[in-house]
Amino acid sequence: SQNKRASEVLKVFEPVPQVLKNVRYETSDPLSSDLVKEAYSRMESELAEAGRIVLRKSGTEPLIRVMAEAQSAELAERVVDTIIDAVQKADAL
Repeated sequence: SQNKRASEVLKVFEPVPQVLKNVRYETSDPLSSDLVKEAYSRMESELAEAGRIVLRKSGTEPLIRVMAEAQSAELAERVVDTIIDAVQKADAL
């Protein structure tokens, strides 16, 4: 590791595509819906060890933040859109 730049030696991970979207909701807790839980589980399985999903309610607005990291931007986008679709369907029930 002599003669290498610090940025080469200290590089711990490769950045992966990330998609973050917000979805408004009217009901008290769409995240507890079976529709949302099933969509989350299905997308988590599809990502396996190659990405991650973060769902959380905003602390100040009726929004759910949906974030996914994946090996491709297309996959991350599809994961987020699938979960948002489930949240919207659950919210309409």
